[in-house]
Amino acid sequence: MDQPTPTAPRGAQGPRLEAGSRGLAPHRDAAEITARGLALGAAITVVFMAANVYMGLKTGMTFSSSIPAAMISMGCLRLLGGAGILENNIVQTQASAAGTLCNVILVLPGLVLIGHWHGFPFWETAGITLIGGLLGVAFSIPLRRALVMGESLPYPEGVAAAEVLRTGQEHAGEHGGEHAGEEGRGRPAGGERGLATLLAAAAAAGLVSLATNGLKVLAEGVRGALVAGGAVFGLGTGFSLALVGVGYLVGIGACLAVLTGVVIAWGIAVPVLTALGEHGGAPAEAAQAVWADQVRLIGAGIIAVGGLWTVGSLAGPILGSVRAALASARSAGGEHAMRRLPRQERDLPLPWIAGGALALSLPLAGLVWHFAAAAGLGGMLPVLVGVLTLFVLVFGFLMAAACGYLAGLLGSSSSPISGIGILTTMAAALLLPLLLGRAAGPEGERFVVAAALLVAAVIVTTASIANDNLQDLKTGQLVDATPWRQQVVLIVGVVVGSAVIAPLMALLYEAYGFAGALPREGMSADSAMAVPQAALVTQIATGIVGGTLPWTMVLIGIGLGAVLVVLEARLRRRGLTFPALTVGIGMYLPLSVEMTIALGGILGWLAERHLRRRTPEAERAGAVEAARRRGVLLASGFLVGESCVGVLLAGADWLSGRSGVLALGFEGPAATWLGLAVFGIGLGAFYRLTARAPG
Repeated sequence: MDQPTPTAPRGAQGPRLEAGSRGLAPHRDAAEITARGLALGAAITVVFMAANVYMGLKTGMTFSSSIPAAMISMGCLRLLGGAGILENNIVQTQASAAGTLCNVILVLPGLVLIGHWHGFPFWETAGITLIGGLLGVAFSIPLRRALVMGESLPYPEGVAAAEVLRTGQEHAGEHGGEHAGEEGRGRPAGGERGLATLLAAAAAAGLVSLATNGLKVLAEGVRGALVAGGAVFGLGTGFSLALVGVGYLVGIGACLAVLTGVVIAWGIAVPVLTALGEHGGAPAEAAQAVWADQVRLIGAGIIAVGGLWTVGSLAGPILGSVRAALASARSAGGEHAMRRLPRQERDLPLPWIAGGALALSLPLAGLVWHFAAAAGLGGMLPVLVGVLTLFVLVFGFLMAAACGYLAGLLGSSSSPISGIGILTTMAAALLLPLLLGRAAGPEGERFVVAAALLVAAVIVTTASIANDNLQDLKTGQLVDATPWRQQVVLIVGVVVGSAVIAPLMALLYEAYGFAGALPREGMSADSAMAVPQAALVTQIATGIVGGTLPWTMVLIGIGLGAVLVVLEARLRRRGLTFPALTVGIGMYLPLSVEMTIALGGILGWLAERHLRRRTPEAERAGAVEAARRRGVLLASGFLVGESCVGVLLAGADWLSGRSGVLALGFEGPAATWLGLAVFGIGLGAFYRLTARAPG
């Protein structure tokens, strides 16, 4: 469930598809890259980028945009006269960058939290995501033949996206006549209905978000504490429909892992530590302080072990895949020989990719040089630039390969992006003092921490893009797309996303601020975005560099992580999902976020059980699959609606120069009870729609 992000739709582990199957092979002259497709892909990228940045900064969670982008593309292009499956595939490929570039929020806000940045400068922010994203594309291309074509990997999200595209094309065929397999013209049944479902869910979640975050007539959640002796137990949940959608998308296995983390953190660790220590003030505040300063570091230790175990266990398959990719590229005999290959097997030429990756080392070195030039390093500056550039290229490729392999094996949702962020930050924070010596004073320590966060941000972006790109290329293989065209639009998606992410992050920071870093005096800390993952990696880096990290908590997490990894491996052999990484995530995300996500996963599981019991066996598989698709649309709509309203509210606050410009000041128990009632109605409606048989 990482990215850390929720990415896998429910039922993504469904039946595998073979390229060209089901009578829907595209016509050999069918269009792929078109002007309208690129424009639509860019528009969807911007919308989902806004949604992901908002959700990521607020909750630490992002979501995959591939499947909802495919659904929106089918509906929009049919309204414009129809489109083939290949053109729709190109749109979702380009738009998928929105769900992956946004993983930079795992690290980059840390530069603001430590005071190194006082906002998000456009060129530096865009440079980090652009260089990291292009490296991710470059690293994923030579791995395609080995991991997508050469390995028997299931690629659950890639298969699910192909299923969505094929199903939409089948619906077009039912209404469009004999050319359905080529262009899918005619009056479609599925695309517009799917788009209407998504937009209705977005409108509902947007209205709730306006009432909670904008007008503030509904509470955002409820939080409290239970005191038993000296022990304090934290209680609470949020009222966010978007987080319910997140829980539905990641599924019951990941949600149970999150709940396990909640129990360990708030049911064991926080009560024990509050009972052993002295705390003043309100019990809820004491529990929150213990969680923030100590308990979430246990979660970091679990994530570090889970990520390291994942990467280490894949070392053999990854090296074998890289060797196979290089051998395949050599046997292709260069660009001219590549042109003689079937269209479905043509990648961008490997010499271009290798040259491009090497060329990217120059702007990467320039970015590091610009970043470090004001630190007064003298003759050490070139050494620092060279070491960090090499570190990013080598470590970034290894992490990209690991995430790409795991994406194929278990899905993007199981890729250890959070673990990679923590491991990279720890490695950089340990390496830099060895290279530069012990930092002199607070300013020196702040620079070392900032440099570690910069390196981690680039590597996280690289690994995230490679992780997602291989899923997209698997989708393309299943629908007979042309790989090099997909790779081109992946680059376009990275460029568009990089241009958008800096102003979005700057807008949200100026409007809301971050917990612990408000841009203006007089702003309310209650409305600040939590940036939980960035806060954690910043805490780790600062603690390592300054020698103040509570290693006891980290070591407890490492030991617990080892136990959970063993449990995960045993359950996986039985076909069960219980990721150790997600247990760690359940310990360091805010309680209100975790509980709401868990509600979404549990509701989805209960709805599917209800549907299975009420549907005749002969119709069960089709009914469950149709309900899952409806659930994916509703969940994606919740995410888009709430997030886009949040961005619009941020724009209103920024224009007015103050926070909460639309707030009506309706607070207290009444707002809490009213918020709970509206949230309950939303949960009930979501359950009924996802438990309902198609028809």
